[in-house]
Amino acid sequence: MHRPISLSLRLSLLFGVAAVVVFSIFGWFIEDSIERHFVAEDTRELEIVAQVVEQALLSDLATQELASLKRRFDDILVGHHGASLFISDARGQPLYASHGPNLSRLAVDKSARDQGIHSWSDGQHHYRVLIRQLLARTPAGGPSYRIAVAVPIDHHRRFLDGFRHTLWLMIASGIAITSLMGWIAVRQGHAPLRNIVAQIRRISANELNTRLSPQTVPRELTDLALSFNEMLERMEEAFLRLSNFSADIAHELRTPVTSLMTQTQVALSQARSCDEYREVLYSNIEEYERMAQMISEMLFLAQADHGLCISDDRWVDLTDTVENLFDYYEAWADERDVKLISEGQAKIRGDAAMLQRALNNLLANAIRHTPEGGAVHVKLVNTTDARVKIVFENPGKQIASEHLPRLFDRFYRVDPSRQQNGTGLGLAIVKSIILAHGGSIEVSSSPELTRFTITLPAEAIASGNEG
Repeated sequence: MHRPISLSLRLSLLFGVAAVVVFSIFGWFIEDSIERHFVAEDTRELEIVAQVVEQALLSDLATQELASLKRRFDDILVGHHGASLFISDARGQPLYASHGPNLSRLAVDKSARDQGIHSWSDGQHHYRVLIRQLLARTPAGGPSYRIAVAVPIDHHRRFLDGFRHTLWLMIASGIAITSLMGWIAVRQGHAPLRNIVAQIRRISANELNTRLSPQTVPRELTDLALSFNEMLERMEEAFLRLSNFSADIAHELRTPVTSLMTQTQVALSQARSCDEYREVLYSNIEEYERMAQMISEMLFLAQADHGLCISDDRWVDLTDTVENLFDYYEAWADERDVKLISEGQAKIRGDAAMLQRALNNLLANAIRHTPEGGAVHVKLVNTTDARVKIVFENPGKQIASEHLPRLFDRFYRVDPSRQQNGTGLGLAIVKSIILAHGGSIEVSSSPELTRFTITLPAEAIASGNEG
């Protein structure tokens, strides 16, 4: 695949092509105008001579001797820039021939019988010739005559040749100069682009906060600068999120790894019984399971970042899903003296396993933060705009407002000590699943209760897959 030519070269070539077209048209027009001017001048002079000769032939031929008419014809030609005259009768016999080119053959040549203006050359010089047929008006029905009047046009041709050479030399120079000036103009016009490129080259991972100033670039580049700034903002946000994510991963993995190393070192520091070694191994298994769960959840979130797809699209009865989760957590809830209450019925199209995982995380989170004697309410509501709302409500300690926007961030915990159970990825997974189903999730908290509200389209996914 050939690399496209540069914008500077492309615009310079366009300037050159435009200059060639424009200058060529003007050059042709000027050259044609001058040539037409010479033709008009020669034609006018030929017409004048022909008219005077015609008057002499038609009015004076019957009353004057042919010799006196010849002298008059000589006088007519005086002052007409080397004009020549030839007159013949109807039989082609010459009646008068002036000094200069031999016009006899031209006057009687069949190819030139038609009256009008002709260009002619005798081999040495070039002429413009007027041939005209005359019929004498006499009582007896007079004879006809043919006249040929010629004027030399060598000086016109020499002038046109010289003018044409000069004109097209100037046109070629004008095209070259215009193309060069166009290239310079393009280079200067692209200076803001080069400045933008220079600023972009200076941006590194440590300088993602750099922004282009839309007020300092031409109007045509304002949208480019704004779009680039928006891209930098997204990159900075993604880079910051990735950096925080990496730091959180390191922190979360360091705790169980450190615990495993410490327990192993303590166990190996002295001889112990089989039961003591077994207890250490069981403790290590718990840490391994926690690490495995964390890695699995991180892989799931990584998949979500690259476009989590809904592989199983079918109708899901949310009422049955909630009831199954209640049965699963019933023992734990009874142990904590927490009631589980479900209200409403709803069905949506989606991936049953993914939706169950999201609701499972929210229900476990609600049970964990509900004090003894409290109740977790799960409400299913069908809205009038073909949507389904799933609301989780539980009493408990109020979540401060500054924590609410970041509650769905990965590894984010309200407790800075990070000593809560779980991996800190549950709510992030919930949000990814809900977004993959085309929905949204919101959270609010007050001293009385905390509420998570999920909004899902009832058939939005199905409409994209059904034929």
